[in-house]
Amino acid sequence: MTAYVNPMIRRRRLGAELRRLREDSGLKMQQAAAQLLVSQPKISLLENGRRRINPRDVRDLCALYGVRDRRIVDSLMKMAEESRQEGWWNNYGDIPDGAYIGLEGEATSVRAYEPLVVPGLLQTPAYARALIAAALPLPTTEQAAARLRVRLRRQDRITKASDRPLRLWAVLDESVLWRVVDSHEVMRGQLEHLMYMSTQPHVTVQVLPYSAGAHPGVSGHFSLLEFASASESGVVYQERFTCGLYAEKRSDVRACQDTFAHLQAQALGPASTRQFLTDVLRQYTNPDSRPAAPAPADAHASRRQAVMATAE
Repeated sequence: MTAYVNPMIRRRRLGAELRRLREDSGLKMQQAAAQLLVSQPKISLLENGRRRINPRDVRDLCALYGVRDRRIVDSLMKMAEESRQEGWWNNYGDIPDGAYIGLEGEATSVRAYEPLVVPGLLQTPAYARALIAAALPLPTTEQAAARLRVRLRRQDRITKASDRPLRLWAVLDESVLWRVVDSHEVMRGQLEHLMYMSTQPHVTVQVLPYSAGAHPGVSGHFSLLEFASASESGVVYQERFTCGLYAEKRSDVRACQDTFAHLQAQALGPASTRQFLTDVLRQYTNPDSRPAAPAPADAHASRRQAVMATAE
């Protein structure tokens, strides 16, 4: 069986190596762009792994940077060829955030702050199905089913035995626990799953209670991905309506690390979080103390229900 090659990681590693070669040659980015008759943004995108690169471009860049060792050139050209492959998620059709999935698949750790919903890596199938069905524009039944399969496959890094499990640390705002997604039964199953996953050695879950007041995370959710290779910088990811925002500058990554450290300090500890989850779960279980149930009354409600019914 051929080993899976992560094209996004290949692009990032290749870009980092091309940046090193350019800097070693003494050329600035705009100088390299001018000599190759391309735009400076193109060079920047190639070095940041944000654009596919063909082997011919690698050959031309190596020649410009004075790389004479044929073995190095051939190795980089092979990496360029591999970087043009499709990721496994492309087999499922049009999947949003494919670039992020590629990065997550190679990351050694993910630190995530989520103020609205349970992070995808910790969602149950029923919870995930309801969120996918509520997306706008509304997905077709086929799209919803494919997105659900991709989301569940991503969870293999933390749910299946592996020699390199993903280290996940999630800080959840208390509102995540009270937002009733689909039904009380779905929420009960989701909270039970959170409690179970929080006991795994490579997963940490903390709840940031309302009593914490104002905190650094009020500006929104984010994920911080880190990698084993010293040549690969961390990546900050923020999901948006139509695209994802990526930040890789050292100052941005450091700011995110500091923010997450403050959130960790203000949140309940892991043991206290499990007790908190137990208390919330009790209210979902006891009919007399249940939180208000959702009552969707918009024009898309029936279609969402149809999508959920078929996205099994």
